[in-house]
Amino acid sequence: MTKHNVISVSGGKDSTATLLLAIEREAENLQCVFADTGHEHEMTYEYLDYLEQRLGISIRRVRADFSARIAAKREIVNVKWRKEGVDESVIEAALATLQPTGNPFLDLCIWKGRFPSSKVRFCTDELKVTPIQDQVVFPLLREPGVTIESWQGIRWDESLARATAVEREGIEPDAERVFAYRPILSWTAADVFAFHRKHDVNHNPLYMLGMGRVGCMPCVNCRKDELSEIAARFPEVIERLAEWERIVSLASKRGSSTFFTATNDPTVIAADAIAYDTHGIRRMVEWASTDRGGRQFDLLSEMADSDPKCSSLYGLCDPYELKEDV
Repeated sequence: MTKHNVISVSGGKDSTATLLLAIEREAENLQCVFADTGHEHEMTYEYLDYLEQRLGISIRRVRADFSARIAAKREIVNVKWRKEGVDESVIEAALATLQPTGNPFLDLCIWKGRFPSSKVRFCTDELKVTPIQDQVVFPLLREPGVTIESWQGIRWDESLARATAVEREGIEPDAERVFAYRPILSWTAADVFAFHRKHDVNHNPLYMLGMGRVGCMPCVNCRKDELSEIAARFPEVIERLAEWERIVSLASKRGSSTFFTATNDPTVIAADAIAYDTHGIRRMVEWASTDRGGRQFDLLSEMADSDPKCSSLYGLCDPYELKEDV
């Protein structure tokens, strides 16, 4: 039997610690893979380059392709929507918009006609799990006598959903040959950053800039204060999302789609007419700058935003500074 150790590397602290652990244990046939959603910050892409250079490894980039599904959606719009009596202007706008852009996250949302949400998180499976399986795992399984250990940087204290995760288990559809291995389940965030220091490896610089998680920029589950940090430090991200809201809205039967669902906005009332240009990302950024349920602006946060220095949520600023080679 030949075992392949596949490490999913996101550029975040937990996956990096898992990668360092695999290297420390001299895992055989090590393969590192990054599922590029097209929605990461540029610093994360640069950090992956740094890891390759620092550790002497190669990180394979994989991307989901939604071209075929967008083409199928065009047929649905052209035939089914017309039979349903959808307004012709909506149909024409959708047909003009339903074209692959090459950005996996945006193409996924164009195909779906909506953005993922905290309750309907189709993004992880479509943008990360499936492309890694299709492009890395399944091709390896075509070889006889192969087993795969899929290393995952999951910790119990991250969320209630992960608090019941087990260290090792088979993964369908081939649970006899493919196993999920989660070696840092019991670690704390402090343990993770300490492991970076042990191996003299920088963490992703975004952790110094108020980000609690590293991956999509932003994640649909990002916190209010994190969204405020993103808007203050990376206004171009907000402008990109505003443009994506416009594009995805054109591909939607409803004619409107917002990055964050309007139900997450506590200032929304039942009589509001929800639209991407009135209840989209810019409105949520404005709300993120407030306290007391969105009723007044947070003056302390505004004062803090004027200081461009470190704002780590993990206490990284004083005891550990990034080296210049990142």
